[in-house]
Amino acid sequence: MQPWLNIGIVLATFLAMEGVAWAMHRFVMHGFLWVLHRDHHQRDHDHVLERNDAFFLLFAVPSMLLFLLGALRGPAAPWTWIGLGILLYGIAYFLVHEVFIHQRIKWLRNTNSVYFLALRRAHKMHHKHLGKEHGECFGMLIVPMRFFREAWRMKYGSNDKR
Repeated sequence: MQPWLNIGIVLATFLAMEGVAWAMHRFVMHGFLWVLHRDHHQRDHDHVLERNDAFFLLFAVPSMLLFLLGALRGPAAPWTWIGLGILLYGIAYFLVHEVFIHQRIKWLRNTNSVYFLALRRAHKMHHKHLGKEHGECFGMLIVPMRFFREAWRMKYGSNDKR
């Protein structure tokens, strides 16, 4: 039964991280640490790296500490599995946000998936706001339904406005 429990902990942590990422993006990145996030909302980027990239370290530290704690407590402790869930979310974030959406690495350039089209559109709406106020779509993997409907219409040409 233990492997299923560990898989459940990893999955639950991964899913919970979407809420954590939303709250961090909304209240920290667009709040008191806007000084680090601001360059991510600029139209032109002069460098490969941004100040915003410091958040990767901020999000990686809890995962690393949980792996360390899990190693000290033994394999039955949940800490390793929580750390793994955070790590997997970080990998998903990198692939979706940095590679797919912002094309910082030229993989995954074209898609015909309604889900990925909706993700890209929601993020584009987030970036239309250049300041820290009046933002929208702070999540990464879960986007409002209106973007799915819009992506569906883009892909299939439906005039259904629901």
